[in-house]
Amino acid sequence: MLEKPKPASEAKPSHAGHRERLRSRFLAAPDAVPDYELLELLLFRTIPRRDVKPLAKELIRLFGTFGEVLSAEPHRLQEIKGVSEATVADFHIVREAGLRLSKAKVMKREVISSWTALLDYCSASMAYNPVEQFRILFLDRQNVLIADEVQQRGTIDHTPVYPREVIKRALALNASSIILVHNHPSGDPTPSSADIEMTKRIVDTAKPLGIQVHDHLVIGKGRHASFKSLGLI
Repeated sequence: MLEKPKPASEAKPSHAGHRERLRSRFLAAPDAVPDYELLELLLFRTIPRRDVKPLAKELIRLFGTFGEVLSAEPHRLQEIKGVSEATVADFHIVREAGLRLSKAKVMKREVISSWTALLDYCSASMAYNPVEQFRILFLDRQNVLIADEVQQRGTIDHTPVYPREVIKRALALNASSIILVHNHPSGDPTPSSADIEMTKRIVDTAKPLGIQVHDHLVIGKGRHASFKSLGLI
């Protein structure tokens, strides 16, 4: 006796096989999965009954990379048809998880020997921020990172920084040295004249108190500038 075909409501959706194949490919070789497919895997959670490949490709087209999609402002994401509040929440959960994993690689560790991990953490934290953010990394006598604090948030091209407040906080934490970090939302990490002047004032304020400014990092999109490497410190 021939088996009756399943009703359309019970049949497997046409994209189900693609989802299973993509999950298998990801588990076998995560690094080989391109950004839009990684985004697809994430969208599977909040959009279970639809082909999400077109939406994933559209998000990458609009924002640029997987990281930029996860870092996009919620209101911008929700302007796109198919992106729900639950989807935005998933994006931010994944981004926060990534930041915490990245931070765990540098906190309570000797910074100089973990410099690449430190740059990765700073880039992940700040590269896609739409406004300038100024943070300070506080180190002890062994150059171990003991605190990471955002001191100021500014506009798209300016953050007010007060040298006395920077040094006051370093003294409160008993830090022996600090690393200054801020981002350029434009994506170009080239230090501005204001960046150079502000750094000089912090160095001059810190030196008489025995606090060393190891470096000032400017974070752009996919690039960074080091004051120490540029001979500015």
